[in-house]
Amino acid sequence: MSESRFLELLREQVRHEFNAHQQYIAIAVWFDGHDLPQLARHYYRQALEERNHAMMIVQYMLDRDLPIAIPGTGEVRNDFDDVVTPIRLALEQEKQVTAQIEELFRAAREEGDALGEQFLLWFLKEQVEEVASATTLLTVAERAGSNLFDLENYVAREQIGDGGESPDAPAAAGGAL
Repeated sequence: MSESRFLELLREQVRHEFNAHQQYIAIAVWFDGHDLPQLARHYYRQALEERNHAMMIVQYMLDRDLPIAIPGTGEVRNDFDDVVTPIRLALEQEKQVTAQIEELFRAAREEGDALGEQFLLWFLKEQVEEVASATTLLTVAERAGSNLFDLENYVAREQIGDGGESPDAPAAAGGAL
């Protein structure tokens, strides 16, 4: 008997979320190294959000008694030519994750997995917020141009996204950080 496509994609999504976690750490470290503490802080928080997303999927699989193994992660990009490039990379990453979650949702629906569909509803909502906030940050960064003080002040002043706080979020294995 072959394994369901939904479960295969769900396991892959754990890897995708951990890859996103690692990429956000690399972006945060790059901003830290360029004396942009507000952008660094933002992306360190984003990294924790992605880690928590992976652990939410792990908890879901544990709760449903589905076999799960923690995967390794892929390569990350560490070097950027300017401030806009890592912000653009983060937006593209969020768009990619959105497509992955949509594919997961379709697989659950096609397989008649109502529990899987219900679990993914929160992730779909979260991705709308993630893409919207990443798009706004990219727009502000492009408008700021070489005036990095304006960009840093914007990040310090505005709440970008939900900051990883969502009362209806699924539980994360080991607890959310």
